[in-house]
Amino acid sequence: MRCRASVRSSRILSSSMTSKGKDSLFLLYSFSFLSSNFLMSFDIAMCCRFPPTAATVSSSLLLGICSLPDTKFGSAIETALADSACYEQDDPNDRLSCFCDKALVNVGTDLARLVPGRVSTEVDARLAYDAHGIVRKVHRLLQLYYELEVPSERLLFKIPSTWQGIEAAKLLESEGIQTHLTFVYSFPQAAAAAQAGASVIQIFVGRIRDWSRNHTGDPELDAICRKGEDPGLELVAKAYNYIHKYGHKSKLMVAAIRNKQDIFSLLGVDYMILPLKILQSLKESITYPDEKYSFVRKLSPSSAMTYNFSQEELVNWDEASFSSAMGPASKELLAAVLEGYANQTKRVEELFGKIWPPPNV
Repeated sequence: MRCRASVRSSRILSSSMTSKGKDSLFLLYSFSFLSSNFLMSFDIAMCCRFPPTAATVSSSLLLGICSLPDTKFGSAIETALADSACYEQDDPNDRLSCFCDKALVNVGTDLARLVPGRVSTEVDARLAYDAHGIVRKVHRLLQLYYELEVPSERLLFKIPSTWQGIEAAKLLESEGIQTHLTFVYSFPQAAAAAQAGASVIQIFVGRIRDWSRNHTGDPELDAICRKGEDPGLELVAKAYNYIHKYGHKSKLMVAAIRNKQDIFSLLGVDYMILPLKILQSLKESITYPDEKYSFVRKLSPSSAMTYNFSQEELVNWDEASFSSAMGPASKELLAAVLEGYANQTKRVEELFGKIWPPPNV
């Protein structure tokens, strides 16, 4: 069957303005830390209205910066391409990799000056199955940040949630380096990431829902759909309860949020990354004191204590148990996103190869 999950709808609040009401966005901040997904839009007017509190620097962001003239981050890339240490690399591939690392860090440094929260820096997706390669890359990026006097507490390193990525995160966290495990599409990934001590674990609600609406054959997702539940929202709730019930330090981040219903279903999760259109809609929606509707926290550390897990879900994950527990949906989604991000990095390198050297170098 194709999953048409029923998501309980929250009443859309009145958008008429009154001094006696509070906008929905204001009220949501009391439940979860909200941040805008603004950087890919480069919508300056919207960014001014919803100042970002945290940021991610990635290959796709670098492509966006290069495609637009006169962005405030353009000089960061020009400086990277003029870097003498990269220029001295004999191997062309090493030179391009050096340029990419410098560009990520230069843009990340500029972002760290703009946002009060942490900046997450993408680790090359082509290293997703190379734990030692991931660790070396993070050490390299961190050293570049140190040279620009960005303290490590302002930084996260965004690593794919393959088994090798999770192992790399475990080692890095033991060194005091904060990791951001991303592309989580299954409970084994989330639980293993929590056991590894990842600082942030990111789940993509909408992508899981999209897969289940168009595919069958994943027993866990099919069972959730038969109950009329949303598999993306269910995964977030399960991961949140696991983290809090068993005392893991990880914070849970939710992305690929499609609508307000998702938000109201996830109230209490640590972080939500919201599209600008949803932020604007929430800002324009007013809650009146005498309205019967009230915001209800769906996820909390206290409610997590009552959640029941099976013995199979409480194992100490290793590579064999992790691989066997990954279902068709998580395998397919992970493979697709890794291919996409690897191609974006290749495009950045190809672009840098064409425009290098910059003028006056």
